[in-house]
Amino acid sequence: MSSVTITAADINKLRQATGAGMMDCRKALTETNGDFEAAIDWLRKQGQKVAAKRSDREAKEGVVLAKTTADNKTGIVLCISCETDFVSKNADFVAFATSIADAAIANNVKSAEELNEVSINGAKVADLINDKLTAIGEKIGVSRFERIEAPFVASYIHGANRMGVLVALDKDAAEAGKDVAMQIAAMNPVAVDPESVPAEAVERERAIVTEQISADPKMAGKPAEMIAKIADGKLNAFFKEQTLLAQPFVKDGGKTVAEYLKSNGDVKVLGFKRVALG
Repeated sequence: MSSVTITAADINKLRQATGAGMMDCRKALTETNGDFEAAIDWLRKQGQKVAAKRSDREAKEGVVLAKTTADNKTGIVLCISCETDFVSKNADFVAFATSIADAAIANNVKSAEELNEVSINGAKVADLINDKLTAIGEKIGVSRFERIEAPFVASYIHGANRMGVLVALDKDAAEAGKDVAMQIAAMNPVAVDPESVPAEAVERERAIVTEQISADPKMAGKPAEMIAKIADGKLNAFFKEQTLLAQPFVKDGGKTVAEYLKSNGDVKVLGFKRVALG
Protein backbone atom coordinates (compact mmCIF):
# COMPACT_ATOMS: atom_id res chain seq x y z
CA MET A 1 0.00 0.00 0.00
CA SER A 2 1.07 3.56 -0.57
CA SER A 3 2.70 5.35 2.36
CA VAL A 4 2.15 8.78 0.84
CA THR A 5 -1.01 10.81 0.56
CA ILE A 6 -2.49 10.80 -2.93
CA THR A 7 -4.16 14.15 -3.53
CA ALA A 8 -6.85 15.11 -5.98
CA ALA A 9 -4.30 17.37 -7.68
CA ASP A 10 -1.94 14.38 -8.15
CA ILE A 11 -4.73 12.33 -9.67
CA ASN A 12 -5.79 15.16 -11.97
CA LYS A 13 -2.20 15.73 -13.12
CA LEU A 14 -1.84 12.06 -14.04
CA ARG A 15 -5.23 12.07 -15.70
CA GLN A 16 -4.29 15.07 -17.84
CA ALA A 17 -1.00 13.43 -18.82
CA THR A 18 -2.43 10.05 -19.78
CA GLY A 19 -6.15 10.46 -20.41
CA ALA A 20 -6.82 7.52 -18.08
CA GLY A 21 -9.87 7.46 -15.83
CA MET A 22 -9.82 8.96 -12.34
CA MET A 23 -10.03 5.63 -10.51
CA ASP A 24 -7.28 4.14 -12.69
CA CYS A 25 -5.05 7.14 -11.95
CA ARG A 26 -5.69 6.83 -8.22
CA LYS A 27 -4.82 3.14 -8.32
CA ALA A 28 -1.69 3.78 -10.40
CA LEU A 29 -0.40 6.36 -7.92
CA THR A 30 -1.28 4.12 -5.01
CA GLU A 31 0.49 1.12 -6.53
CA THR A 32 3.63 3.18 -7.24
CA ASN A 33 3.73 5.04 -3.92
CA GLY A 34 3.02 8.37 -5.59
CA ASP A 35 5.84 8.14 -8.16
CA PHE A 36 4.41 10.05 -11.14
CA GLU A 37 6.63 8.51 -13.86
CA ALA A 38 6.21 5.02 -12.44
CA ALA A 39 2.45 5.57 -12.38
CA ILE A 40 2.51 6.42 -16.09
CA ASP A 41 4.44 3.19 -16.75
CA TRP A 42 1.97 1.26 -14.59
CA LEU A 43 -0.96 2.60 -16.61
CA ARG A 44 0.77 1.72 -19.88
CA LYS A 45 1.36 -1.81 -18.68
CA GLN A 46 -2.31 -2.06 -17.81
CA GLY A 47 -3.09 -0.84 -21.30
CA GLN A 48 -0.90 -3.58 -22.76
CA LYS A 49 -2.82 -6.13 -20.70
CA VAL A 50 -6.11 -4.74 -21.95
CA ALA A 51 -4.81 -4.82 -25.51
CA ALA A 52 -3.82 -8.46 -25.12
CA LYS A 53 -7.26 -9.33 -23.74
CA ARG A 54 -8.95 -7.51 -26.62
CA SER A 55 -6.65 -8.79 -29.37
CA ASP A 56 -9.40 -11.01 -30.75
CA ARG A 57 -11.95 -8.23 -30.81
CA GLU A 58 -12.88 -6.60 -34.10
CA ALA A 59 -12.18 -2.89 -34.48
CA LYS A 60 -14.57 -2.08 -37.31
CA GLU A 61 -15.08 1.58 -36.44
CA GLY A 62 -12.55 4.41 -36.48
CA VAL A 63 -11.44 7.66 -38.05
CA VAL A 64 -10.13 7.81 -41.63
CA LEU A 65 -8.05 10.83 -42.60
CA ALA A 66 -6.43 11.83 -45.90
CA LYS A 67 -3.83 14.60 -45.93
CA THR A 68 -1.24 16.03 -48.30
CA THR A 69 1.96 17.97 -47.84
CA ALA A 70 1.86 21.73 -48.39
CA ASP A 71 3.23 21.31 -51.93
CA ASN A 72 0.66 18.59 -52.74
CA LYS A 73 3.37 16.21 -53.93
CA THR A 74 2.87 13.59 -51.20
CA GLY A 75 -0.28 12.31 -49.54
CA ILE A 76 -1.17 9.86 -46.80
CA VAL A 77 -4.45 8.21 -45.90
CA LEU A 78 -4.80 6.27 -42.68
CA CYS A 79 -7.35 4.72 -40.36
CA ILE A 80 -7.11 4.91 -36.59
CA SER A 81 -9.49 2.13 -35.67
CA CYS A 82 -11.64 1.52 -32.61
CA GLU A 83 -14.52 -0.78 -31.70
CA THR A 84 -17.56 1.51 -31.49
CA ASP A 85 -18.95 4.54 -33.29
CA PHE A 86 -19.47 6.15 -29.88
CA VAL A 87 -15.68 6.50 -29.68
CA SER A 88 -15.05 7.21 -33.38
CA LYS A 89 -17.48 10.15 -33.35
CA ASN A 90 -16.00 11.63 -30.18
CA ALA A 91 -14.30 14.97 -30.87
CA ASP A 92 -11.31 14.08 -28.67
CA PHE A 93 -10.74 10.83 -30.56
CA VAL A 94 -10.97 12.62 -33.93
CA ALA A 95 -8.45 15.19 -32.67
CA PHE A 96 -6.20 12.35 -31.49
CA ALA A 97 -6.35 10.70 -34.92
CA THR A 98 -5.70 14.05 -36.61
CA SER A 99 -2.57 14.60 -34.51
CA ILE A 100 -1.24 11.24 -35.71
CA ALA A 101 -2.02 12.04 -39.35
CA ASP A 102 -0.30 15.42 -38.98
CA ALA A 103 2.75 13.70 -37.51
CA ALA A 104 2.83 11.28 -40.45
CA ILE A 105 2.93 14.21 -42.88
CA ALA A 106 5.46 16.21 -40.85
CA ASN A 107 7.84 13.24 -40.55
CA ASN A 108 7.48 11.93 -44.13
CA VAL A 109 6.31 8.58 -42.78
CA LYS A 110 6.20 5.70 -45.26
CA SER A 111 4.54 2.87 -43.30
CA ALA A 112 2.36 2.12 -40.29
CA GLU A 113 5.35 0.55 -38.54
CA GLU A 114 7.38 3.72 -39.03
CA LEU A 115 4.46 5.83 -37.85
CA ASN A 116 4.27 3.95 -34.55
CA GLU A 117 7.85 5.06 -33.79
CA VAL A 118 7.25 8.76 -34.53
CA SER A 119 7.20 11.07 -31.51
CA ILE A 120 4.47 13.59 -30.73
CA ASN A 121 5.42 15.97 -27.92
CA GLY A 122 8.07 13.53 -26.73
CA ALA A 123 5.95 10.36 -26.76
CA LYS A 124 5.92 7.64 -29.41
CA VAL A 125 2.70 7.16 -31.33
CA ALA A 126 2.63 3.52 -30.17
CA ASP A 127 2.72 4.68 -26.54
CA LEU A 128 0.08 7.35 -27.14
CA ILE A 129 -2.18 4.70 -28.67
CA ASN A 130 -1.60 2.47 -25.67
CA ASP A 131 -2.46 5.37 -23.35
CA LYS A 132 -5.65 6.02 -25.30
CA LEU A 133 -6.54 2.34 -25.13
CA THR A 134 -6.11 2.47 -21.36
CA ALA A 135 -8.35 5.54 -21.17
CA ILE A 136 -11.22 4.32 -23.35
CA GLY A 137 -10.98 0.55 -22.90
CA GLU A 138 -11.33 -0.28 -26.59
CA LYS A 139 -8.97 -1.94 -29.03
CA ILE A 140 -7.46 0.85 -31.15
CA GLY A 141 -4.53 1.19 -33.52
CA VAL A 142 -3.25 2.25 -36.93
CA SER A 143 -5.15 -0.34 -38.94
CA ARG A 144 -4.48 1.09 -42.42
CA PHE A 145 -1.79 3.35 -43.82
CA GLU A 146 -1.28 4.26 -47.48
CA ARG A 147 1.06 6.78 -49.07
CA ILE A 148 1.37 8.17 -52.58
CA GLU A 149 3.73 10.58 -54.37
CA ALA A 150 3.17 12.43 -57.66
CA PRO A 151 3.53 15.83 -59.34
CA PHE A 152 0.16 16.60 -57.70
CA VAL A 153 -1.79 14.66 -55.07
CA ALA A 154 -5.42 15.46 -54.26
CA SER A 155 -7.11 14.24 -51.08
CA TYR A 156 -10.75 13.76 -50.14
CA ILE A 157 -12.52 12.65 -46.97
CA HIS A 158 -16.05 11.29 -47.28
CA GLY A 159 -18.83 10.63 -44.80
CA ALA A 160 -17.60 12.12 -41.52
CA ASN A 161 -14.17 10.48 -41.64
CA ARG A 162 -15.47 7.08 -42.76
CA MET A 163 -13.52 7.04 -46.03
CA GLY A 164 -10.43 8.74 -47.40
CA VAL A 165 -9.09 8.93 -50.96
CA LEU A 166 -5.80 10.05 -52.49
CA VAL A 167 -5.41 10.65 -56.23
CA ALA A 168 -2.04 11.02 -57.96
CA LEU A 169 -2.09 13.31 -61.01
CA ASP A 170 0.53 14.30 -63.56
CA LYS A 171 -0.05 18.03 -63.05
CA ASP A 172 -1.55 20.58 -60.68
CA ALA A 173 -5.31 20.14 -61.10
CA ALA A 174 -7.07 20.59 -57.76
CA GLU A 175 -10.63 20.67 -59.06
CA ALA A 176 -10.21 17.64 -61.30
CA GLY A 177 -8.42 15.86 -58.48
CA LYS A 178 -11.31 16.41 -56.09
CA ASP A 179 -13.85 15.30 -58.70
CA VAL A 180 -11.91 12.11 -59.44
CA ALA A 181 -11.44 11.45 -55.71
CA MET A 182 -15.20 11.71 -55.23
CA GLN A 183 -15.66 9.31 -58.15
CA ILE A 184 -13.32 6.81 -56.50
CA ALA A 185 -15.13 7.18 -53.18
CA ALA A 186 -18.51 6.53 -54.80
CA MET A 187 -17.64 3.85 -57.37
CA ASN A 188 -14.68 2.03 -55.76
CA PRO A 189 -12.79 1.12 -58.97
CA VAL A 190 -10.22 -1.68 -58.79
CA ALA A 191 -7.61 0.17 -60.87
CA VAL A 192 -7.03 3.22 -63.08
CA ASP A 193 -7.42 1.29 -66.36
CA PRO A 194 -7.45 -2.34 -67.59
CA GLU A 195 -3.66 -2.35 -68.01
CA SER A 196 -3.14 -1.54 -64.34
CA VAL A 197 -5.47 -4.24 -62.97
CA PRO A 198 -3.27 -6.72 -61.06
CA ALA A 199 -2.79 -9.97 -62.96
CA GLU A 200 -4.12 -12.00 -60.04
CA ALA A 201 -7.34 -9.95 -60.03
CA VAL A 202 -7.79 -10.53 -63.76
CA GLU A 203 -7.28 -14.27 -63.41
CA ARG A 204 -9.62 -14.45 -60.42
CA GLU A 205 -12.35 -12.66 -62.34
CA ARG A 206 -11.71 -14.81 -65.42
CA ALA A 207 -12.05 -17.97 -63.33
CA ILE A 208 -15.32 -16.75 -61.85
CA VAL A 209 -16.95 -15.82 -65.17
CA THR A 210 -15.68 -19.00 -66.85
CA GLU A 211 -17.23 -21.11 -64.10
CA GLN A 212 -20.50 -19.18 -64.39
CA ILE A 213 -20.60 -19.70 -68.16
CA SER A 214 -19.72 -23.39 -67.91
CA ALA A 215 -22.47 -23.94 -65.31
CA ASP A 216 -25.12 -22.60 -67.69
CA PRO A 217 -27.08 -25.60 -69.07
CA LYS A 218 -27.23 -23.85 -72.46
CA MET A 219 -23.43 -24.12 -72.69
CA ALA A 220 -23.32 -27.87 -72.15
CA GLY A 221 -21.06 -29.49 -74.74
CA LYS A 222 -19.89 -26.17 -76.17
CA PRO A 223 -16.20 -26.00 -77.17
CA ALA A 224 -13.71 -24.46 -74.76
CA GLU A 225 -12.81 -21.81 -77.34
CA MET A 226 -16.40 -20.51 -77.36
CA ILE A 227 -16.52 -20.38 -73.57
CA ALA A 228 -13.19 -18.52 -73.51
CA LYS A 229 -14.47 -15.98 -76.05
CA ILE A 230 -17.62 -15.35 -74.01
CA ALA A 231 -15.44 -15.00 -70.91
CA ASP A 232 -13.35 -12.36 -72.69
CA GLY A 233 -16.53 -10.40 -73.41
CA LYS A 234 -17.58 -10.54 -69.78
CA LEU A 235 -14.10 -9.45 -68.71
CA ASN A 236 -14.34 -6.43 -71.00
CA ALA A 237 -17.62 -5.53 -69.33
CA PHE A 238 -15.93 -5.97 -65.95
CA PHE A 239 -13.16 -3.58 -66.97
CA LYS A 240 -15.69 -0.99 -68.11
CA GLU A 241 -17.53 -1.12 -64.81
CA GLN A 242 -14.59 -1.53 -62.46
CA THR A 243 -11.72 0.57 -63.85
CA LEU A 244 -11.70 4.28 -63.16
CA LEU A 245 -11.17 5.84 -66.59
CA ALA A 246 -13.87 3.73 -68.26
CA GLN A 247 -16.53 4.43 -65.64
CA PRO A 248 -19.32 6.91 -66.34
CA PHE A 249 -18.41 10.19 -64.64
CA VAL A 250 -20.65 10.53 -61.56
CA LYS A 251 -21.22 14.27 -62.14
CA ASP A 252 -22.11 13.78 -65.81
CA GLY A 253 -23.14 10.29 -66.87
CA GLY A 254 -22.90 11.34 -70.52
CA LYS A 255 -19.12 11.08 -70.45
CA THR A 256 -16.52 8.74 -69.01
CA VAL A 257 -13.95 9.78 -66.43
CA ALA A 258 -11.33 9.65 -69.19
CA GLU A 259 -13.38 12.05 -71.31
CA TYR A 260 -13.89 14.38 -68.35
CA LEU A 261 -10.14 14.49 -67.68
CA LYS A 262 -9.41 15.03 -71.39
CA SER A 263 -11.70 18.06 -71.42
CA ASN A 264 -10.04 19.47 -68.29
CA GLY A 265 -6.49 19.96 -69.50
CA ASP A 266 -5.85 16.33 -70.46
CA VAL A 267 -5.04 15.44 -66.84
CA LYS A 268 -3.58 11.97 -66.30
CA VAL A 269 -4.35 9.83 -63.25
CA LEU A 270 -1.18 8.05 -62.15
CA GLY A 271 -2.71 6.09 -59.27
CA PHE A 272 -4.99 6.27 -56.27
CA LYS A 273 -5.53 4.95 -52.74
CA ARG A 274 -8.89 4.39 -51.08
CA VAL A 275 -9.33 3.52 -47.41
CA ALA A 276 -12.80 2.91 -45.94
CA LEU A 277 -14.20 1.61 -42.69
CA GLY A 278 -15.76 -1.83 -42.66
